[in-house]
Amino acid sequence: MQFELTGALMDAVLFSMEDQGALFAVDTREGTVVRRDEMAEAESSGPEKDRFIPLPRWDSSDGYRLMECFAAAFRNPLIRKELGEALGQGRGVFRAFKDVLSSHPEAEQRWFFFKTREMKREIEEWYNALREEWGLERIGSEPEETGDLVFEDFRFREGAEADAAPVAALHRLCVRAEKCGGSWTADWAFPGHLALIAETGGGDFAAYISSVRKGSILRICALEVLPEYRGLGLGEALLIRFCEKLEDHAPALELDLSVQFEGFSRVLLRNNFKPRMIRYTLQPETAKDIAASP
Repeated sequence: MQFELTGALMDAVLFSMEDQGALFAVDTREGTVVRRDEMAEAESSGPEKDRFIPLPRWDSSDGYRLMECFAAAFRNPLIRKELGEALGQGRGVFRAFKDVLSSHPEAEQRWFFFKTREMKREIEEWYNALREEWGLERIGSEPEETGDLVFEDFRFREGAEADAAPVAALHRLCVRAEKCGGSWTADWAFPGHLALIAETGGGDFAAYISSVRKGSILRICALEVLPEYRGLGLGEALLIRFCEKLEDHAPALELDLSVQFEGFSRVLLRNNFKPRMIRYTLQPETAKDIAASP
């Protein structure tokens, strides 16, 4: 018996798939999910024999596979390492994985989104296989609405002198490690002409962007993200919010991008930045080596 996979039914199927303590099926006549032990009588009767369709198979091995995929693709190296260690524990791996995520709320939200998205894909494949049996065309996936996830996770506000201490500490960390979420230059300043702060939902400092004005141009002198919040798209979200304020401060915006952060150029190009100049440098030590070479 055919049925329509509505949004409500999709959610019910997903919820039931995660309950591994019972077996469930779709009641095609009612468009609901029922426990398998509730349908025995109706299933045995002739006219109702095709009324109930078992849900897609989903067990602990499928859940573990999802966790492995999520951990391997997570861009923040610190959180990725913690997740990998949790997955390698053997016994209690699911609890260990959840404990890591609970200490990183933004990563936890992305896990819930990732898991839901992947499980819905499994459900769509199961439903499309049924539609093929019924002689119907496959349905397409709904477009993913991921663009505002970071904006929901973090709050953005203008920076002020009161933010100088955590900002300076992050800047020193980035300079020492020679790695950060964006770039910094010799004319670093905070708050400078315009600065924005990113805070977690709990009000903790997470990242900042600051700028100085050079004539008619607003120059970004720093875009830095705390290590525990990298890989979440926060740098791009901060840049987007900063660009929204550009009209009120200067007609043009520019920044230098260190070659070690060349990957960030994809973010810049995606947000309509255009490369204007490539700067080359020669260190004195290198120049001596060149002069001494035959």
